[in-house]
Amino acid sequence: MKFIDREDAGRRLAAKLEGLRLEHPVVLGLARGGMPVAFEVARLLGAALDMAIVRKLRAPALTEHAVGAIAEGGETFLNPIILREAGLASDEAAAIAEDEVDELTRRVRLYRGERKAPVLEGRVVVVVDDGVTTGASARAAGRAARHRGARRVVLAVPVVPAGLEGELRRDFDEVVALEMPAHLPAIADWYDVFEEVTDAMVVRYIKRAGEELAATMKSGLPWSGE
Repeated sequence: MKFIDREDAGRRLAAKLEGLRLEHPVVLGLARGGMPVAFEVARLLGAALDMAIVRKLRAPALTEHAVGAIAEGGETFLNPIILREAGLASDEAAAIAEDEVDELTRRVRLYRGERKAPVLEGRVVVVVDDGVTTGASARAAGRAARHRGARRVVLAVPVVPAGLEGELRRDFDEVVALEMPAHLPAIADWYDVFEEVTDAMVVRYIKRAGEELAATMKSGLPWSGE
């Protein structure tokens, strides 16, 4: 099953998530590519939308694969298998993470502005991306949500390799996916339209979600408009 675009994937994903009966969830979209998917999930679930801001960590000798990722707040995931392939020691990986802190901080300031991150203490959190290949970014985001006090953390993605689900469950209470192919060379292969998501688009999604949710609460109507 291919998806028309990220919005289509988000609507299909929301339909599957509805069966979990999540209690007042907070949806976190992986910025940038996960935001269009997350927007539709949050809209159809009537949930608050925010972002998970993460930077992938790449080794100079193995640029095609991320050795890990660092999330807003400093939570880090390092893939031991890829670290061995790259010949990196733990202190070298820590140095790569440190090099990404400035860019991570820049993006946090750009995306959030003066707006504070939502309180996740005791909440159900749904981390959403447009797909997962290695799981580095998702796992860093999941760890960050847990560190902020989330009581239940769910990963929701349109497509993820079947063999990766068990590893992802180390950092998530549940993994929800529409497709689990045996191999996933590229996420873009599962979309008819897979355009770049810009920084400006991330900011617009967050602003639009906040405005629509506020209007919904005021009117008493479902956010989906149904």
